[in-house]
Amino acid sequence: MKLVGEHIYLRLYDDSDAKDLADLHKRNREFFLRVSPLHDESFYTQEHQALRIEQALKKAKEGQTYAFGIFLKETDELIGDITLAQILRGNFESCYTGFALDQKHNGRGYTTEALKLIVKFAFEELKLHRIEAHAMPENLGSIRVLEKAGFKKEGIARKNVKINGKWEDHQIMAIINEGV
Repeated sequence: MKLVGEHIYLRLYDDSDAKDLADLHKRNREFFLRVSPLHDESFYTQEHQALRIEQALKKAKEGQTYAFGIFLKETDELIGDITLAQILRGNFESCYTGFALDQKHNGRGYTTEALKLIVKFAFEELKLHRIEAHAMPENLGSIRVLEKAGFKKEGIARKNVKINGKWEDHQIMAIINEGV
């Protein structure tokens, strides 16, 4: 599955992406650490990323999670990832999204483009009603990306996620599919 934008495209990961995904996380380890949970050393290996991809593909087949790589159209370089996770059906028809972009590609609109593509997929293809995202209040870059894609602030989840070893508050943001 491939979702194509102006500068980037999203593609579900496959086995061949494990090395590039491990390299992305190694290269951005310190950068991602400020907004991510702590990972043990195995997380940064090709083997661990291959296992994560295998699990994500299984969950995609079950309609529970869609883990996409963000690739530059011009070079096919993997520059980030974006996920729809914890998909709930029935009376919820909702999910969470999260994203990360290689530090050297920040500020070029790629994450906003990726988020708009994944929202369109979630609403038009999956027929979801709501997508929720959380960002630390001081993570202004991610909050701006979410706002540009149409997400609205809903409140603060206090001490919501353990980031870099410390419980952190998160700004709850969501976008609603008014057509469902």
